[in-house]
Amino acid sequence: MTAPATTDSDYDEIPTAPDEGGRAPASRYGVLALAIMVVVGLLLGYAGGLLTPRLTRPGDASVEAGFARDMTTHHAQAVEMSLIAYRSATLPEVRQIAVDIATGQQGEIGAMQTWLREWDLSPTGSKPPMSWMSDGATVKDGLMPGMATPQQMTALRNAQGIEVDRQFLTLMYDHHLGGIHMIDAALGATDNAEVVRVANTMKNTQQTELNNLRQLQAQAKG
Repeated sequence: MTAPATTDSDYDEIPTAPDEGGRAPASRYGVLALAIMVVVGLLLGYAGGLLTPRLTRPGDASVEAGFARDMTTHHAQAVEMSLIAYRSATLPEVRQIAVDIATGQQGEIGAMQTWLREWDLSPTGSKPPMSWMSDGATVKDGLMPGMATPQQMTALRNAQGIEVDRQFLTLMYDHHLGGIHMIDAALGATDNAEVVRVANTMKNTQQTELNNLRQLQAQAKG
């Protein structure tokens, strides 16, 4: 399983002419600035993982390895959605939460990928996605809990105006709910101190963002 990667199209030049609502879309330099922040977050995540002592080394089929691999894929979609929202959303508050999610989750990807390297494990495993979870067999079409379908991702990319905000907020809300479900499963099955620490940080952050996303959904309806 390979984590989805952002494409060059995420960083294409964006016209600076105002949209129908009179708002100038994000400039190429604004998107580039976010891309730089995402890369910095990734590097900080790697550095944090490298500096953490490793007392145990989980195996290839372990909960810890499965969580790191699957949550990397889950996070990667959140980063992709956030880059789309940062580039095209109408509400400044939506663009800001997109920045927060993209940079925060990219840093967590860096930490999880560092774990796998430190454990001498491949970024991809031999087991199917979600096999480390007790309810992993309920996953349909290879999508983990809360993940957007390919059709939903295409609709988000093609959306215009306030519809970008609305679709992003709905998709990210569901995405966070699914992510917390996965985090809870990992917390209930691991005693690895570093995995527990990072997973709790993820959960606390996403719970806070859920409240913010809900408030923004009400704002976007207006």
